[in-house]
Amino acid sequence: MTAASTGPATNPDDRSTEQSSLTKALGFYSAYGWKARIGLITPSTNTTLEPELARMAPDGVAVHASRVYQAGGQQPPSYRRMADDVATAATLLATAEVDVVAFGCTSCTYFVSPDEIRDTMTETCRCPAVLTADAVVAALRELEITRVSLIGPRTRYVTDREVGFLEASGFEVVASACLGLGATEEERRAIGRVPPQAVHRLARAANRAEAEAIFVSCTQLPTVAMIAELEGLLGKPVVTSNQATLWHSLRTIGVVDRVQGFGELLAEH
Repeated sequence: MTAASTGPATNPDDRSTEQSSLTKALGFYSAYGWKARIGLITPSTNTTLEPELARMAPDGVAVHASRVYQAGGQQPPSYRRMADDVATAATLLATAEVDVVAFGCTSCTYFVSPDEIRDTMTETCRCPAVLTADAVVAALRELEITRVSLIGPRTRYVTDREVGFLEASGFEVVASACLGLGATEEERRAIGRVPPQAVHRLARAANRAEAEAIFVSCTQLPTVAMIAELEGLLGKPVVTSNQATLWHSLRTIGVVDRVQGFGELLAEH
């Protein structure tokens, strides 16, 4: 006597085929990044960049982060250590199938070769790579800016390197102001606690009639709450490291959504 069948016979090969078909059918699906997935490499101490990009990102764009180790004050060895960690961070992001990868530290690329960091990210993730410094230059050129006022939280040592970078990129820096933070690791961490109201006041202090825009540097500095208000007050564009990083990442991969509330760059370009 044979045992009664408890259900239809299933060929293991058939299950494999069904799973393969399902994988193919959903190959382009992403619940939260259906327009784009941005891979973000951020300094380990940075607690501002991720939430600001998520706040500004248009619907359908997801931001996925990996970190590079950051410790100590703003000295070349600290930046070198960050650059050495980029390959590992990019390897992790590659498994998230990101569409573009961004390196979110403005000052690091003033001390380490931008080409080295960019090439490492591109080769590892096999997708376009964006540096915050590149993004700032692209944003200012998109806005047709030639003269800019620079503000930031860093020491004068780092700020002067930034002035040199902007001038080498073809911009005239008509004024610069900084908070002088970052000589120690404690001060570096404190940048994420600078009130946006302090950014507002610093921007007004550095504003000049001949400046066509204000650039607010540093991905750790909280800025998004003040961009639109400052533009209305000063009557000129305000470009920030984080805003420019998101804008350039999106435009690099053909996402052209306009985002309101965070300045002219994202709203009109």
